[in-house]
Amino acid sequence: MPPAVAVVTDSTAYLPEVSGVAVVPVQVISGDQSWDEPEFAGNFATATTSRPAPERFASCYAALAAQGAASAVSIHLSGDLSGTVESARTAAREAPLPVTVVDSRSIGMGVGFPVLAAARAAEAGESLESVAAAASRCAARTRTFFYVDTLDHMRRGGRIGAAASLLGSALMIKPLLHLTDGRIALLEKVRTSARALTRLEDLAVEEAGDEPVEIAVQHLAAPDRAESLAANLAKRVRGPVGIRVVEVGAVIGVHVGPGMLGITISPTS
Repeated sequence: MPPAVAVVTDSTAYLPEVSGVAVVPVQVISGDQSWDEPEFAGNFATATTSRPAPERFASCYAALAAQGAASAVSIHLSGDLSGTVESARTAAREAPLPVTVVDSRSIGMGVGFPVLAAARAAEAGESLESVAAAASRCAARTRTFFYVDTLDHMRRGGRIGAAASLLGSALMIKPLLHLTDGRIALLEKVRTSARALTRLEDLAVEEAGDEPVEIAVQHLAAPDRAESLAANLAKRVRGPVGIRVVEVGAVIGVHVGPGMLGITISPTS
């Protein structure tokens, strides 16, 4: 029997299929065509993204109710990066079952880890309130750092200020960024990509500390560098750690460009 509390997320969590978790895809648009994110195979440079319509969430919530779910927790990427969470809230107001919508204030595995926390709580038979609280607690304690080759993609998509983009381009700086209060911000400026990746690794080790953590090394078209980074972290992180390597999809790809490497750290204690 499925859990009484269903868990819903969007495609930017980049999770493999998880029992009890429904996924609503974010849209990718190029020219006059639109794709669900997992189906897009075009050129990131000419694409844009769009939130799912509230009707997509309404259909998902109705299907979960028909399958026997008593309620649902719907966990999504930051509302400062996308209108996806607002579409979910709009649909939740008319859903045939109670739906609690959680803004993760993040993206990628910054969404994925809270979704997994919620799924574990739901599988354990916890209430709607407890499942939503598990997601919110996990989201609040999860940190993401990432490296991009250039800030130009983010400037084009409006995800970071033009002044920061100009600074990076003018001085040939390799930017390290992080998610803070739901927004992408410049964290540090490093002169070379090698130094940037070393610093990214150091930041993750510092953040992990001595406590049990889960870590996701995320990349876009950089599998060798991601695997190398994951191997280094497995040796250096002091506490118990589980590490996974995740390739992100088109929604992040449109805004960061190839070569992105990111690390998400989520405490498990």
